Amino acid sequence: MTYERETITGTNREYKDRLFKFIFGNPENKEWTLSLYNAVNGSSYTNPDDIKLTTLENVVYMNMKNDVSFLIADTMSFYEQQSSFNPNMPMRFFVYAGMVYSRYIETSQEYRKYSSKQQKAPTPKCICFYNGTSEKDDKTILKLSDSFDSESDIEVIVTMINVNYGHNKELMEACKPLEEYAFFIDRVRMYQKDSDNLEEAIDKAVEDLPDNSMIKQFLMINKAEVKRMCITEYDEERTLNETREEGREEGRAEGREEGRAEGRAEGREEGTLKTLIKLVTKGILTLSQAAEEADMTVAEFEAKCGEIYS
Repeated sequence: MTYERETITGTNREYKDRLFKFIFGNPENKEWTLSLYNAVNGSSYTNPDDIKLTTLENVVYMNMKNDVSFLIADTMSFYEQQSSFNPNMPMRFFVYAGMVYSRYIETSQEYRKYSSKQQKAPTPKCICFYNGTSEKDDKTILKLSDSFDSESDIEVIVTMINVNYGHNKELMEACKPLEEYAFFIDRVRMYQKDSDNLEEAIDKAVEDLPDNSMIKQFLMINKAEVKRMCITEYDEERTLNETREEGREEGRAEGREEGRAEGRAEGREEGTLKTLIKLVTKGILTLSQAAEEADMTVAEFEAKCGEIYS
């Protein structure tokens, strides 16, 4: 295989919204967004029109397009759903929140950025809803300061909430759409294991939702879109897992041939990079995704790949 910079950098895979956003970030379903907000914050707002969605469209950073962000009263909420544990979520929230607040300041009639008086802004709340297959606590606190080697003047705290079915029961009881979403995902995974047919698993999972389910009719009406989102998310998760495993396997093989500790380390890295390059050239991963998987910047990733295939 010949490494070609044009092939790698030219890949532009359209970002697909997640099912979580389709349910809880949809302007048509503000009552579900409000229910989720009340459950997370212990509040009791009743008017869905109090919510002002602030989600930025067509903005992707670190392979993440903000799932849901919205303003209600004096709180700016940022919600993300993740099916793989990612300790770097605070950095993502930090960058995205900066863009949202920048727009807020520029468009707000109340916030006077040049005033000599202290200006008040909405309080940010960062929540990551985790439904991956790795076992995690009901709640986990992630901090931006853990990304730095020395004391930081900036802190971002993200509360990661496990929304796998059976976890955080009080939260689920307080927000029925979230409980039904968790039940649906759980059923999809169960049926997919039995049949290895994801579309069939989705159909069965929708049918398993009770007739009085709040989200069942919505999922049935939008079944084609729901299937596309689930398949995309499943393929991305499987691809990343396979990438890690293939990289480890190639690395072990090349490391054995080298017969030295240094050779093993270099073999693992090169094996991982070769696998990532293949996935990028096939359009399965974007360049930024591959660089993130390799724990490199895009420039570092391109330079390293150039060394391998020079």
